[in-house]
Amino acid sequence: MGEYYRLIRHGGNRDLFRMVEMSVAALVNGQSFHIQAEGLRGTGKTTIMRTARELLPPITRIKNCLYNCDPAMPHCPVHRHLPPAEIEALGVEQVPRPFLEISQAAKPSTIVGSIDLARLTNPVEPQAALLPGTIPQAHRGIIFIDEVNRLADTSPELADILLDVMGTRPGRVQIEEAGLPVVELPVHLCIWAASNPDENPGPLSRIRKQLADRFDVTVTMGRPDTEQAVVEILAGHGGSDAPGGAVNLTTGCLDRIEMHPKIRQLLARLYITYNLESLRTVAAMETAVRLAALLAGQSSAGLTELAQVAPFVLAHRVSKDTIAAIMSDLHGLLYGQVKKPETVSATAQLARQTLSRWTRPWAALAARLAAVLPNKYPLPGSHIGGGKGEQGTAHIADPLNTVIIAPPKPATPLNRLPDEQLVSREANPHA
Repeated sequence: MGEYYRLIRHGGNRDLFRMVEMSVAALVNGQSFHIQAEGLRGTGKTTIMRTARELLPPITRIKNCLYNCDPAMPHCPVHRHLPPAEIEALGVEQVPRPFLEISQAAKPSTIVGSIDLARLTNPVEPQAALLPGTIPQAHRGIIFIDEVNRLADTSPELADILLDVMGTRPGRVQIEEAGLPVVELPVHLCIWAASNPDENPGPLSRIRKQLADRFDVTVTMGRPDTEQAVVEILAGHGGSDAPGGAVNLTTGCLDRIEMHPKIRQLLARLYITYNLESLRTVAAMETAVRLAALLAGQSSAGLTELAQVAPFVLAHRVSKDTIAAIMSDLHGLLYGQVKKPETVSATAQLARQTLSRWTRPWAALAARLAAVLPNKYPLPGSHIGGGKGEQGTAHIADPLNTVIIAPPKPATPLNRLPDEQLVSREANPHA
């Protein structure tokens, strides 16, 4: 079992594991699925993404091609115009699928490409030629960017390059060097990124909204939620929540996953109703829905998968209120499909009988209270009788039909509050 499957899965990181596997499945099926992981430092975002290179199956390329040309569809300036017979004569080879990184110190020339100095300074046969950078060399693979929010803030020129690479499917990159013809290349790859939005300069969606929109999903990485998970992490071995074996992400064809026509109609309605800014939002939802069905071993994708992936597609694009409204809409549709009147369980029948036992005595008590209270204790007018300021009939609330609105979240004990919340910084008016 590889290191990826030895990593501990807990409530804070399960979503990232799932999105990583969905992205690998998309890459194997010839599609891009860009993911970003946000969360507190030290929670394992980078570890999970770097270790996931174990999931990548090898690729077959034209022998010694630095651009990883597919023999069936060569795209690089060296091989794209060659006939099949010459490509066959060159031979093919199987190599590990690329997994490259872009660091904070990267330069545009190392990312895109530049003049190949080794060939230019060759004393026997000097030749002016291009050396592909990180992005062209990652064709058919993955590029990982750690602290992408810092990169977008400190290196805007690199962010502009990523906009071109992630803006279309497949992406594109243009290599320009003085004295050489401009080379434009299609690149098919997935971008994985991690960031710490609680630190300067802040979330990527606030720094560079256009770049954030290029990511199909954003996963919020959480802390371990149980003591046992922390114990297992410290021990360095997988726990009970880790999968028993490797997941084969190379089987199954994404193009064969059927999408119900009503799902596309629903996506269109969400786009119009909630005034979603980018069409990439609904396009990413459709891709994510099909990937979720593929990993689940299903032949079709529907509303259940849409409700599962929608929060990750929306996380970096719209407000929390909009996400809550959309999820409420989807859950309403989903539960409406699940509920069937003809299937009433014995548990439901017992619940109805219990409710009836409580309702009958309350109805009798309410009638007696309504007859006594208005005579002895005149009450202000209510919606049952009397206008504003007039005497009216008392309204007796039925506790079984009363909506109780709870606080949005439990109160935090004082001993768990951060220090800055315990100390008041307001000016003293008596000073």
